[in-house]
Amino acid sequence: MTEKILLEMLRNYKAGNVTEEKILDELKNFSLATENFGFATIDHGRELRQGFPEVVYAPGKTKEQLKIIFKNLYERSAGNLIASRASREQFEFLSEEIPAAIYDETARMIYVDRDKTLRRDENKKILIVTAGTSDISIAEEARLTAYLWGNAVSTCYDCGVAGIHRLFAHMDEITSANVIIVVAGMEGALASVVGGLTNRPVIAVPTSIGYGASFQGLAALLAMLNSCAAGVGVVNIDNGFGAGVLASKINAKKKSLELVKR
Repeated sequence: MTEKILLEMLRNYKAGNVTEEKILDELKNFSLATENFGFATIDHGRELRQGFPEVVYAPGKTKEQLKIIFKNLYERSAGNLIASRASREQFEFLSEEIPAAIYDETARMIYVDRDKTLRRDENKKILIVTAGTSDISIAEEARLTAYLWGNAVSTCYDCGVAGIHRLFAHMDEITSANVIIVVAGMEGALASVVGGLTNRPVIAVPTSIGYGASFQGLAALLAMLNSCAAGVGVVNIDNGFGAGVLASKINAKKKSLELVKR
């Protein structure tokens, strides 16, 4: 169900053409609507419940499976679409039937950017900071996710604690951002530093970047969970997508609260 369809239903109710019970039944049915393909059950109610269509995790799916799922979502929803951790081979197969699809090599994401109703507020910006260049792939996953969710996003890359003066050069961006995502591997110290420099919520993303004792990101994860800086939340290792979604929800909540205050 799209916003346009929902508005049409409300107009019909206002005109006396449908009952409250009919609208309630439609909303209940669609919020739980699924479509079963045997290998996948697509959740078509997610856009109505959460404001964004179901996001597809591409690894482990064949090219044919991914295309069927993505095409179905494309035809049955109105919002932007994402298939995360996708390969170029999957994209090339899928794009034959969905020319609007775009592939981002760095973020490893297939996406459709078609929601023209989104208004990205530059005053409510999400800032993404990485410790090193090697963390950019995960950061770009977070950036593109947050952008497609309707946020203004900016980045400060390669600002790790090994050369901390690089971070201080971006204090204006840090203090003016609405939400900050910090992406770091190795010892994961950057999240604590940023958390101590701002009163904004900080979402820490540990990455699997690092030498042997980093244990594929476990060292960074534990360091971020043990951060002494208040207001730092942590998502899973390499979970740029999860960080982008969480930052978007925090941003949307703050916008809603401001509208209520007005």
